[in-house]
Amino acid sequence: MALIGLVILAWGIQQDLGVFQGHGDIGEVKYKGSIKFDPLDSTYTISASGTNMWFNNDQLHYVWRKMSGDVAIEADIELLGKGVDPHRKACLIIRQSLEPGSAYADVAVHGDGMAAIQYREVDGDITRELQSNIKFPKRARIDKVGDYLFMSLSTGNGALKSSGGAIKVPFKAPFYIGLGVCSHNNEVVETAKFSNVQIEKLQAIPDSTKALESTLEIIPIATLDRKVILQSQKRLDAPNWTTDGRNLIYNSKGLLYQIPVEGGEPSLIPTDFAKKINNDHGISPDGKMLVISDQTETGKSLIYTLPIEGGVPKKITPNGPSYWHGWSPDGKTLAYCAARNGNYDVYSIPVTGGEETRLTSAAGLDDGPDYSPDGKYIYFNSDRSGTMQIWRMKPDGSEQEQITTDNYNDWFAHPSPDGKWLAYISFDPEVPANLHPTNKDVMLRLLNLETNETKVIAKLFGGQGSMNVPSWSPDSSRLAFVSYRLK
Repeated sequence: MALIGLVILAWGIQQDLGVFQGHGDIGEVKYKGSIKFDPLDSTYTISASGTNMWFNNDQLHYVWRKMSGDVAIEADIELLGKGVDPHRKACLIIRQSLEPGSAYADVAVHGDGMAAIQYREVDGDITRELQSNIKFPKRARIDKVGDYLFMSLSTGNGALKSSGGAIKVPFKAPFYIGLGVCSHNNEVVETAKFSNVQIEKLQAIPDSTKALESTLEIIPIATLDRKVILQSQKRLDAPNWTTDGRNLIYNSKGLLYQIPVEGGEPSLIPTDFAKKINNDHGISPDGKMLVISDQTETGKSLIYTLPIEGGVPKKITPNGPSYWHGWSPDGKTLAYCAARNGNYDVYSIPVTGGEETRLTSAAGLDDGPDYSPDGKYIYFNSDRSGTMQIWRMKPDGSEQEQITTDNYNDWFAHPSPDGKWLAYISFDPEVPANLHPTNKDVMLRLLNLETNETKVIAKLFGGQGSMNVPSWSPDSSRLAFVSYRLK
């Protein structure tokens, strides 16, 4: 029988580590950490110092085992004593190596109750996090499925449930999986107890039996530390940020809901007969009106307006299919994608209704129009160059010019309210240029409109529904989006 979990101590005594193979301090800690394993109840008590697990360096005590493939680890987690620093943390950790600054992902439970996935995508990179909306969990779990990591939490005697969107870290086999503790203050030692520890080798689930989970998130563009607002077993799509900054409006199964930005219970927005609302809806610049694309009446999507609090929709476009995407900053005009005579182009129409104006006429697909905050441009996406790229034009359709030139397929560009950034979503090249499907690997990207530099702010399992509509906070500091999971 292999001696898995037995470690030879310096004085020659074997230490039983249960399901693990080794342990030790990572990084420069002032006080040497320790571990005690009780085989009677499969409990690991870990003590450690350490300044932090953040930025591009780590200090912690870690008990580990080498593994490969798709795996999960879960445990009851209890931080013992009052603690010195509220950011002390006990973690379920997957690491590429035992070196400080290694790529990693963990589910960290902090002394102040916060639970989050914290991660470093590659060695030496900075650490980022995705905060759960559940505090003081009793039990936690981290799943590695392909390159994606998922967090599950439970409170009290409740069952584990998904509690965060997906983050992406491409671990190479073999990697390390285990338990870790950091005091967040190198002058003290903190202790955590991990009970009922389980490590699971995951089996592939047939696509036909997979269920969808959705996570509504916000991300600050300065720190890129994501936060869960709502996690649901239903499909959630396309969040808007209300102009007062207090709420998010999203689509689920053809209806609109509102939820506070800080989280809470969603509430239905009444839309009378409109029960088949597409996931492209928006809010007027003055915050008083909603615009929707709905197909209840004719089976083809038509554009309607209604009060922000809900009401009877007023038809704006008599012809369909028409899919709204942009509202002019003066509140007078709507921009949308529409199919007329077999070709999808960008159109505009007065917000009160009337004659529509065709703004693009190139062969192929033109979609996703949204106005710049100064009203000088309409940004849109077009596949006229062979791949789907971001373009812009004057509001009358003149001076059309390509903005992005990369190998990805770029969709749904939304300028920030301060006019400095362009947020958009990018599909991998193997996705056909004229499609924006669900359940794909995508990137949420920002284009600096002053420097033309781009950066990736999140890697998601998502696509259609993740960010179809304007989703900037009014102060241009944060974005709302939806990520998905199949399980």
